[in-house]
Amino acid sequence: MTARFVSAPLLGARLVAAALAVALGVAPASAVVGLGGSKNSSAPVAIEAEDGIEWQQAKQIYIARGNARAAQGDTTVRADTLTAHYRTAANGDTEIWRVVAEGNVRIQSTGRLATGDQGTYDIDKGVLVLTGKVVRLESQLEKIRASQSLEYWEQRRIAVARGNAVAQKDGRELRADVLTAHMRENKAGQLEMWRIEAFGNVEVATAAEVARARYGDYDPDSGIAHLAGGVKISRGQNQMNGEFAEVNMKTGTSRLTAQPKGADAAPRVRGVFQPKSAPAPAKP
Repeated sequence: MTARFVSAPLLGARLVAAALAVALGVAPASAVVGLGGSKNSSAPVAIEAEDGIEWQQAKQIYIARGNARAAQGDTTVRADTLTAHYRTAANGDTEIWRVVAEGNVRIQSTGRLATGDQGTYDIDKGVLVLTGKVVRLESQLEKIRASQSLEYWEQRRIAVARGNAVAQKDGRELRADVLTAHMRENKAGQLEMWRIEAFGNVEVATAAEVARARYGDYDPDSGIAHLAGGVKISRGQNQMNGEFAEVNMKTGTSRLTAQPKGADAAPRVRGVFQPKSAPAPAKP
């Protein structure tokens, strides 16, 4: 039997709103209380669980167990277990301050999906953390995945993917140990990525070449990545080395530069190009 109740938008609202903000294109929970990004905070939140819903008053928590589901509008949060921590506010009302989703976490809305093994949302700090062996955030145009965690910081409007992080858009791919996506509001009042910073083992791939560096700064709109620190650009067996590079991922054009004169590194760019093998002479 599935236990079900309909509540005011407390348990699901802020968790899902924050998660969708990470999922590229929805305003943060402070502005969007409705789960689906509709800014409709009056819509009820329906919570279901196959193994029941428990209220532990002494610990001040609600626990929904067994294929738990919280839904508001066109957005749902699914997990094996949903736990909401609450407290009594100064005015005497009950307020949720922390939500934890555990096991097979899926946060879904129209055209957007976030998945992980566990999700924790601290409402006071405005920070959502998704963890798992593979954490994914997907929209129709963009995808981000990582092998450790993904964080979203509401007030700073940044999403941080850690561990073999990969960002994909329009067939272009950016890899690094850590990716930080910076968000801003567009004319429609929704958040969009306008800059991605990459740290550690940065790799930018185009159809013709692969560029590697220690640091990268990428503009998703222009498709241009600026790389710094031990830059290596490889095209087949040919390779160029330098300290800075500009890679246009749309056109496949790369421009490599050296350290400025007077810097510690030698102000030179080095390239190694392998000539094509000469054809073997014809046998008599």
